[in-house]
Amino acid sequence: MACRGSAVQIRYAPFPFRKIYRMASEPLLDPTTVSTDEVAVSKEEILALNAQRDEFEQVDKIVSIDLEKGQGVGIKTQRPDEFWTRGHIPGRPIMPGVLMIEMAAQISSVVYHLKFETNGQKFFGFGGVNKVKFRGSVEPGDDLLMVVQATKLRSRMAVFETQGFVDGKMVFEGEVTGLIL
Repeated sequence: MACRGSAVQIRYAPFPFRKIYRMASEPLLDPTTVSTDEVAVSKEEILALNAQRDEFEQVDKIVSIDLEKGQGVGIKTQRPDEFWTRGHIPGRPIMPGVLMIEMAAQISSVVYHLKFETNGQKFFGFGGVNKVKFRGSVEPGDDLLMVVQATKLRSRMAVFETQGFVDGKMVFEGEVTGLIL
């Protein structure tokens, strides 16, 4: 600070940090090439493998699955009467991010169960989440397309890269770890 007469001048040192903008990751697959009319794993088959029920059933169907690659693609249409629409955010309902993570975990679980032919007899649960980014909103009426790709797929533990898309735009990405509990 320097004084000149009765006026005060303030000099600002350059800010030592630069803002770094991180671009979204490359898509695991081009979401526009996925046929959402296909049924690779039905809702009934998903329920036979995963324990979640009622409000926590976050996958309508799996539209594509490749067990050699450890990849699955699931979809859920967000209905106007979803349990979260009243309170998350009144007047402008948006799907809670934690439910996007849950959807990714449920699809990852189906890939795990089918890869290791467990017939749903083992409980494959959350081990953790990392590198989660929310890049857009999901609203009632949207079809959320979720892609999961295993980076580690072992009999007791698995790690999946996950990405969610609405109308071809990435709205979510993260890493989900699951393990036998």
